[in-house]
Amino acid sequence: MAAGERAEEPLAELSHYVVARPVYSEAGFQEENERRPPLPPTLRERARAACRCSRKRAFQITKTFLPILEWLPNYRLKEWLVSDVISGVSTGLVATLQGLAYALLVAVPVGYGLYSAFFPILTYFFLGTSRHISVGPFPVVSLMVGSVVLSMAPDDNFLIDGSNATGINGTETLIDTEARDAQRVLIASTLTFLVGILQVVFGVLQIGFIVRYLADPLVGGFTTAAAFQVFVSQLKIVLNVSTKNYNGVLSIIYTLIETFENIGTTNIADLIAGLLTIFVCMAVKEINDRFKHKIPIPIPIEVIVTIVATGISYGADLEKKYNAGIVKSIPRGFLPPEPPDVSLFSQMIAASFSIAIVAYAIAVSVGKVYATKYDYAIDGNQVAGIISAGIVLIAIVALGKLLEPLQKSVLAAVVIANLKGMFMQVFDVPRLWRQNKVDAMIWVFTCVASIILGLDLGLLAGLLFGLLTVVLRVQFPSWGGFGNIPGTDIYKKVKDYKNAIEPEGVKILKFSSPIFYANIDGLKSSLKSTVGFDAVKVYNKRLKALRKIQKLIKKGKLKATKNGIISEPGITNEAFEIDEEPEDNEDLQVPTKEVEIQVDWNSELPVKVNIPKVPIHSLILDFGAVTFLDVVAVRSIKNIIREFERIDVRVYFASYQDNLISQLERSAFFDDIVRKDIFFLTVHDAVLYIRNQMTHSDNQDPIFEKISLMQESKEPIEFTEPSPTDDELDVQEEAMRRLAS
Repeated sequence: MAAGERAEEPLAELSHYVVARPVYSEAGFQEENERRPPLPPTLRERARAACRCSRKRAFQITKTFLPILEWLPNYRLKEWLVSDVISGVSTGLVATLQGLAYALLVAVPVGYGLYSAFFPILTYFFLGTSRHISVGPFPVVSLMVGSVVLSMAPDDNFLIDGSNATGINGTETLIDTEARDAQRVLIASTLTFLVGILQVVFGVLQIGFIVRYLADPLVGGFTTAAAFQVFVSQLKIVLNVSTKNYNGVLSIIYTLIETFENIGTTNIADLIAGLLTIFVCMAVKEINDRFKHKIPIPIPIEVIVTIVATGISYGADLEKKYNAGIVKSIPRGFLPPEPPDVSLFSQMIAASFSIAIVAYAIAVSVGKVYATKYDYAIDGNQVAGIISAGIVLIAIVALGKLLEPLQKSVLAAVVIANLKGMFMQVFDVPRLWRQNKVDAMIWVFTCVASIILGLDLGLLAGLLFGLLTVVLRVQFPSWGGFGNIPGTDIYKKVKDYKNAIEPEGVKILKFSSPIFYANIDGLKSSLKSTVGFDAVKVYNKRLKALRKIQKLIKKGKLKATKNGIISEPGITNEAFEIDEEPEDNEDLQVPTKEVEIQVDWNSELPVKVNIPKVPIHSLILDFGAVTFLDVVAVRSIKNIIREFERIDVRVYFASYQDNLISQLERSAFFDDIVRKDIFFLTVHDAVLYIRNQMTHSDNQDPIFEKISLMQESKEPIEFTEPSPTDDELDVQEEAMRRLAS
């Protein structure tokens, strides 16, 4: 019990705190704490830091390009080797099947899928930084590559007359599949090469930050749309239905329509094999997921299904008896490499850019998930990658021939079964809607746009829509009037907290956004709503009232005495005629001494002019959430200060960030009128300063002085001078002397 009591004592002591310090303005704080202005490094210093070289630095740079030098010496052979061998074998088998299956998405012969499963794994073994990523073909990227391949090498480009074909009777139009496949392989390899170049450039120029603009909702909507595109493209293979290869806007809709129009030609053998494969794969994957803590190694169901399906197809001779579509030919070993066709770069540069971004984003996203989960940085990779590459190599060299009887519908079904996780992202939308409606809209918009427009244009549309939401949220940010929680230095929205009280005569506005040309009008609008009046309109109305008073005094219809302003006996006071002049909200641009002399404009005036009341004497702008100002904002804020100052409302700034002061200094914001002493470290500093100023200010009622001045002056008072001239000062002094006597 005593221990418990001792544990509670510090909590009681920390439930309150008292701080005693001066009220700090920016100028006072800088002077007292000796501010050191930041000194940016010179060009020579930057060049010296970038070009310095030593043995240690050279080795660090080498390890950056070859991470294997970092993790291989630290590899724990006894602890990791057995598990890496097991995971390498299973991953290699799955990579082999996925390579074959995803080749269908790229619209190239399936044998080339084995190459795409082998070389990336081998390369990543030396250059990779994630211990858990198995690099290889990915359905979204494969489909994006396939869309480019189909658009540049459609079937219509390879039509031949059946009468000229050997062994064909009649004049039926046929497709030269050999030439078509060769061209598609060339296009796919050239596109892959160009994507690789772009990603290297991204790395050298350090512009990988681009993927930061691919927000999670955007990626979720895009990958779900890609899953739908993959599903439709594989559906016709499962049904073994012939369709045209559509590409571009609404291509997925056209493919669906033609697939269902030709559904009567479905091959039953392929359909049954595909449905059974989907059902078995999804069921076993569910078992793997539910019992992953009890099953040491996930059941490689894709491998098992492929082996069984290949055996059934070979034993039952499904191709000849039921006209089933099979793989037919897988080249053994490696084909001689061919250089890419650089002349095609101009036709695929736009698509290659989007593919490079998407591929990089997917790899980094998956890598970060595992890096966070297992607490390591993505910048060593375990030996499982080289074992996986070895398994794929065996398939390329020796086992490819054994997979030739495999039905394509089985491979397509394996692809469809692996889309479950991507389709399940649809259930994220209700959760997103509850948490953030804008993110939910980005998800839905990107998904729909990618389905209708295609993956490349859909990604661009989703990215632009996401950026638009950011612009709109910055252009129309949250704002509100703040009040003080009594007895504290805490300020909260008056609308949100019942106990929040606005200081008497003070309005506090917090604008939660950077301020720039697009939202400066929003700042002005929020100012009007917070203070309850338009400063320009008030100023113009006051000028109008002064002109009327001056005219009436000159006519002798108004007179200023010690007892106040009275009208002459028997004379109608025309000052109280209806104000029929239209209200003009525009600034008259007449800075006059009439406004410089303080007048109690909230009292009843002897003129019928509808002057808005100004119930405040101070305005505090809380800039705690303002991260930057552009030149338009700086100029506008200075105008705001001027507009409020000339109607006797002082403007103060609080809770600003240090970089704003530096920015204002560079923009020549400060002068003799706008000084740093109107900037305070916190809102409470500003409130205490204002309270102290109001306590020691003299109470004056200068309206009698002003109108008496007008009455005694022999010449009309000009409304164009920003400050009184010497003659006018003499008139003022004479009027004050007579008034005092």
